[in-house]
Amino acid sequence: MCYNDIKTRRGEGVITKRFLAILTSVLVLFWLFACGNNAEKEKEPLSTTESTGTESAQPAPDFTVYDGEGNAIKLSDFIGKPVVLNFWASWCGPCRNEMPYFEEAWGEFGNDVRFLMVNLDSNRTDAETFLEENSYSFTVYYDSIGAASNTYGVKYIPTTFFIDGAGNLVSYATGGISKEVLLKGINDITR
Repeated sequence: MCYNDIKTRRGEGVITKRFLAILTSVLVLFWLFACGNNAEKEKEPLSTTESTGTESAQPAPDFTVYDGEGNAIKLSDFIGKPVVLNFWASWCGPCRNEMPYFEEAWGEFGNDVRFLMVNLDSNRTDAETFLEENSYSFTVYYDSIGAASNTYGVKYIPTTFFIDGAGNLVSYATGGISKEVLLKGINDITR
C-alpha cells in the first residue's frame, strides 16, 4: 500500500462522516417539521367557530377514508354524534405520546362521541404494528394518499379537530395535546 492510497482512504472517511452528519441533520429537521413544533404541545384548542348558534357555525368539510377492511367511510356518516378527528402517523413522536389519552377517552366517551383516528402512514402495516404493540383498541381509519388531511389543510401532525353533532367545526389543536386539552375539546362538542 502506498502513501496515496492511505491519504485517499482517509479522505473518503472524512467525506463519509460529513455526509452522515449532514444527512442526520436533515432527517432531524424533517422529523421536527413533519411532527409539528413541540412548543405547541400544550396549546389549547383554537376556537374556529362558536358552537352557540348555527348562523356562526362552520360546517366540517366531508371526506372519505378507509377502515381496516378497505370500506369507504365518510365523515358525514357520523352526523348526529360529536366527532373527535385526529390525523396522526406511527412514526411521529408527538402522535405516539398522545395516543394513551385517546385510548382512555375512547373507552370513556366512545358511546357518545365518535373518534376518527385517521392514520397517514404510507404503509398501513406500520400503523397496524404500532397499534398492536401498544394494545390500542380504538378504530383506525386510513388516508394513505392524504385526501382527507388535504381537505382540512393539515400541515403538521398530529392535528385534532373537534366537531359537534350537527357536523360543525368547533375547535382544533395542532401538535401533541395533553389529556386536559383533549377532555376540554370533548366537553366543547358534547355540551
